[in-house]
Amino acid sequence: MLRKLGTVSGLTLVSRLLGFLRDVVLAATLGAGPVADAFMLAFRLPNHFRAILAEGAFNAAFLPTWAAADASGRDSTRLGAEVLGWLTLANLVLLSLALGATGWMLAVLAPGLSPTDETWPLVVTLTRITFPYLLCMSLVAFLAALLNGRDRFAAPAAAPILLNLCMIGALLMAQHFPSTAHAAAWGVMVSGVAQVILLAGAAGRAGLPLPRPRLGLSPDTRLVFRRLGPAILTSGALQVAIFADTIIATFLPSGSLSHLYYADRLYQLPIGLIGVALGTVILPDIGRRAGLGDAVGMRAVLDRALLICLALGVPVAVMMATLGDWALRILFVRGAFDLAAAEASAAILAAYAFGLVPALALRSLVAGFHGRGDTRTPLRLLAAATVVNIALKIVLTPWLGAAGLAVATSAGIALYAALLFQTGRTRGFLTGPSAGSSAILIASGAVSALAIWRWRDVILDALVAVGPAGGVLTAFLVVVSLSGAFHGIATFVALKVGRARS
Repeated sequence: MLRKLGTVSGLTLVSRLLGFLRDVVLAATLGAGPVADAFMLAFRLPNHFRAILAEGAFNAAFLPTWAAADASGRDSTRLGAEVLGWLTLANLVLLSLALGATGWMLAVLAPGLSPTDETWPLVVTLTRITFPYLLCMSLVAFLAALLNGRDRFAAPAAAPILLNLCMIGALLMAQHFPSTAHAAAWGVMVSGVAQVILLAGAAGRAGLPLPRPRLGLSPDTRLVFRRLGPAILTSGALQVAIFADTIIATFLPSGSLSHLYYADRLYQLPIGLIGVALGTVILPDIGRRAGLGDAVGMRAVLDRALLICLALGVPVAVMMATLGDWALRILFVRGAFDLAAAEASAAILAAYAFGLVPALALRSLVAGFHGRGDTRTPLRLLAAATVVNIALKIVLTPWLGAAGLAVATSAGIALYAALLFQTGRTRGFLTGPSAGSSAILIASGAVSALAIWRWRDVILDALVAVGPAGGVLTAFLVVVSLSGAFHGIATFVALKVGRARS
């Protein structure tokens, strides 16, 4: 598991570092005003649908089914061709609706934005440029599932690198576009085509024939559709909460969407490196073990994944909550992105930090159900968590502003993860880290957080007094190094305790 995780996490890290470089350029050129909000909205809309059609739901229904068919010698090529046919048809229908009725779609999904607003024509134009990205990413998800089913993780993990490279390249050539926002939107669109080409080539090198789309309904295809319904509803419920962020943020002061975006960029870094990477690696493994009836092996895989989430998530959450303002200043404060924007984003990031560990564990917990062919239970549990999430957004946002959206998100994720964990334990396919290990790791996080709040400004002042080499970046590196060493020792002790009690 660790070797595969290292491959996925390493390439994801490269992608996220390039993503931060992309966002540095975006922040410097677009800032956090109305034009930036217009691009952020146009960028978020296809990604909302992508999360429903092209990632979680599709992988949950298709990958375990295809892996089982491929391993048992059934006609996996026909299955792939039929699923690809229906996936392409659904995307073409959605794309035609989005391009032909963009104004209606924006009126539904961003009601705080009115056709009388000065940025309305720009949002419509940018959305029409970015929305075809959804079709490309659906094809990428299909090819990635084929590759992951054969334990080929490198190319799918590397694909997002192309998004960042294309957007950076487009932004550097912004003078050739009507505006910087237009350049960024075209960079998104071009990157989708580039990712399809990358994964198609990787599939060919892996000996996976590229199926020709067909609209058939073999028994395995019907099984995919039976699993897909609950999986789409699950992904849709997750996106309802994210849609709620977009909708409510359009009623908040100008710049709120941008503040959410930059906070979310830091929040998503550990989720991509740890949570998503773990879920990607263990889903086909759990699917194979479930097919073989290996309950012990499946439980060991899930328990190991959850321990990794806890051991790595606690120190990262502490640093997000206590050092987020420094990180945002280092990364983004330049050009049109000022200290006030960084402070507003830091408040949102601190609220996200409280739900980070459950967010890291979600992909692994859901994989435990999806790998066993159960796409209904996560949907049922998510429904309750989504109601709580949206209710809290409505209650907290008038009081806390955009940070209230993040608090509600953290609470909803924590509830969903707790329900999944308890259900998995009841059904006997996961146990989780030992109580002693968990207590040590959580206590180390609390101690570290208190120490950072007490000493971070003292360390910064001392380094500034030393000379020109001192500053926020140096202080950030010193505090992170000290905190990381402390958590490393705590993790070592926690692992010892866990082994002693196992």
